[in-house]
Amino acid sequence: MDDYSKTIITAVDEIKHAVVKIEALKNGKRKPRPVGSGSGFIFSSDGLAFTNSHVIHGADKLEVVMLDGTRAQAELIGEDPDTDLAIIKVFGDQLSVSTLGDSEGLQIGQLVIAVGNPLGFQQSVTTGVISGLGRTLRTQSGMLIDNVIQTDAALNPGNSGGPLTDAKGEVIGVNTATIRGAQGFSLSIDIDKAKLIAGQLIEKGFVFRAKLGFILQEVTINTKILRHYGLQNAGGLFVVRIEPNSPAARSQVEEGDIIFSFNNKTVNSTIDLFDELSDQRIITMVDIGIIRHSEKHIFGIFPEKRAA
Repeated sequence: MDDYSKTIITAVDEIKHAVVKIEALKNGKRKPRPVGSGSGFIFSSDGLAFTNSHVIHGADKLEVVMLDGTRAQAELIGEDPDTDLAIIKVFGDQLSVSTLGDSEGLQIGQLVIAVGNPLGFQQSVTTGVISGLGRTLRTQSGMLIDNVIQTDAALNPGNSGGPLTDAKGEVIGVNTATIRGAQGFSLSIDIDKAKLIAGQLIEKGFVFRAKLGFILQEVTINTKILRHYGLQNAGGLFVVRIEPNSPAARSQVEEGDIIFSFNNKTVNSTIDLFDELSDQRIITMVDIGIIRHSEKHIFGIFPEKRAA
């Protein structure tokens, strides 16, 4: 057997027992009726699992199907439609657990593997490569997710909520969307952001998030600029677009600026910014540092609480 096939098989063996099919049910007059299905993956020994918000949203009852066909009950811990993520708890004994990797060092061209239940075909495996990083995705709630992973691993309805893994079988993303009418264009939420979301969902059942109104892309900052201003950044956030009638639109920040700090803290990635915006104390005037045409500026911005 060739080395490529061996790599795929080994990675799938690492993750496959933790991947579950999720069936969403609504109460009927006589018995619950199915209203949708998707995928998920268990990441803790007590049965906590990732899936997509749109897979379980509005369901009265959740059931999961394991690799061996065993059925188990599950309950919703919390969901965040803005990032299309949800955490459920699977009730069962001796549950297999996936290994969560990290998405910081991902590279375009890197091998990826998706496991899920597309169109009801349980435990389907597709492979591909990372086609792009730092993409922006608009979720069904209308909100934008930054730093999404783009791959050409084929996804279909039912793959939603399943894991995207690397060659070691470690989860690097949560599969969430395909682009209608496009081929070889699939999107996954990076696992670092998913971990932050999971922490709040497990603790509170919801995610607090302040709103700025920027559409951002992670970029590197010219080394000469970093040295000139004594900045410790490894990167920054390029302002691709500013949404109308938002805190960003009312600030002095402009499209094309590069954000290097927020609330007097270094910002290297969207994860850094998300972390700050997840603190309820951020609803006040804060400083935002930007580079504009090689010049450093510090402006004020007033984040708003995002509507539920």
